[in-house]
Amino acid sequence: MTILTTAVTMPSHKPDDEKNVNPKLSTYINTIKEDFSKIPDDRRQELDKIALFIQKQITARQPVQLTYICTHNSRRSHFGQIWAAAAAAYYNIPNVKTYSGGTETSAFNERAVAACERAGFEITKTSEGKNPVYNVGYTADKEPLKAFSKKYDDNSNPQSNFCAIMTCSQADKACPAVKGAIARVAVPYDDPKEFDGTPQETAKYDERCRQIATETLYVFSKVKI
Repeated sequence: MTILTTAVTMPSHKPDDEKNVNPKLSTYINTIKEDFSKIPDDRRQELDKIALFIQKQITARQPVQLTYICTHNSRRSHFGQIWAAAAAAYYNIPNVKTYSGGTETSAFNERAVAACERAGFEITKTSEGKNPVYNVGYTADKEPLKAFSKKYDDNSNPQSNFCAIMTCSQADKACPAVKGAIARVAVPYDDPKEFDGTPQETAKYDERCRQIATETLYVFSKVKI
């Protein structure tokens, strides 16, 4: 496994067609692209490592597999997976597959689901139970993502040739090495769970969703095709 350390400096580009994603999602994306300049330099250095991985895979004509990992695969890692899929579609980056997983299994939290819906994703629950499955639509050109909580090494996730993106400090410490990963990048985010049941709940989930959206779109804007 490689821990990427080289920053990438590639020209950003505009999507060829903003209709690559759902109209509501496109409108949301257009508002957050203005926030790229607000990303701190230390965060950019880590995010650029993800862009470098994507660029190297594309140049080598290899699949781009990104697995977002946090402890419970309930909030931040799902935000990462879903926004990476949307960003790849928005910027017309080919052959990108996005995944998520945890060190434990819980459920795709309903508050995180709602935050994604408010951003413009079209989400349908396809099963019930403690760990329901959701279809997450973001473009008419691709099948919806299937989102549910799972461990990062679940059979539905890639077992090799992927970049592990650690979205929380706990998972980062628990998994210093991720089996099968050829690259590993840590970009931890604060957990909106801390605000569950409070008056700030909706605002904090939207804030975290927007932060992850902004940083993920920044990553894909750096990739040259």
